[in-house]
Amino acid sequence: MIEFSKFKRASIPKVRSISSFVHQEVIEYKPLIQPDVLKYEVPITNHSLNVVRYGRNEAIRVINQQSDRLLVLIGPCSIHDPEMALEYARRLKELASRFEEDLCIIMRAYLEKPRTTVGWKGLINDPRIDGSFEINSGLRTARRLFAEITNLGLPLATEMLDTISPQYLADLISVSAIGARTTESPLHRELASGVSFPVGFKNATNGSIDVAVDAVTAAASQHHFIGVTQEGRSAITSTTGNKNCFIILRGGKKGPNYDSVSVNDALEAMRSARKRPVVMVDCSHGKSTGSFRSGWT
Repeated sequence: MIEFSKFKRASIPKVRSISSFVHQEVIEYKPLIQPDVLKYEVPITNHSLNVVRYGRNEAIRVINQQSDRLLVLIGPCSIHDPEMALEYARRLKELASRFEEDLCIIMRAYLEKPRTTVGWKGLINDPRIDGSFEINSGLRTARRLFAEITNLGLPLATEMLDTISPQYLADLISVSAIGARTTESPLHRELASGVSFPVGFKNATNGSIDVAVDAVTAAASQHHFIGVTQEGRSAITSTTGNKNCFIILRGGKKGPNYDSVSVNDALEAMRSARKRPVVMVDCSHGKSTGSFRSGWT
């Protein structure tokens, strides 16, 4: 038996203030606009609501193999200029109407960018692209843009990076994606389990599809996690699970994976996981090897 009285108590310095050692790396906190306040400022029209609902329903029909149309998410890598995005949307709307019999076209409108290291994080995080990080302004700009595009009659797809920003935009989203760097994240799987639209999980940056299949399985299950309400309050969020998730083949460090063997392997992996055998092919990233023309071939 050890006699603790023989040991000298270590000399522990007294702490004068909690702030002297908690959150030392935080420069400041700024108030964030509440989701319901922003929705009041930028309301959704009935036409936009119908467009969003149509986009969700048609995407779900394709995922459930109830439609022989091809689901196409098309648009810029990320949006930095709202006016350019609107012009793109107007032109894309014409094509969406022309080919609607064969294609379910949804505009890709990505506002946040996950970074391998550092760099511009997107329109919401730094809308002026000058390091000012006016996030409240970015959220307002994003919601106005999404409201205008859907009011043109074009459904939208975007990527979700956290559990907070979707509260400001979810009512304007028809399809979403989880990127290769975050597919394995429990937080993003939990988030996908609680949204009311289809979510695609990309394969890992090394090309592995296992993490994407696991993510689809996880997102289809119930979860309980910390989230934010429409009033901007922290809350325990409980979800039912999202049955309309799928995997996205985006290539990897070893090259593309849209060949017949890779696609069939992905479909078989989904069957083995007892999930719907449907996949989406990402024509950029590991498919394009840095050239947008490569993704077309």
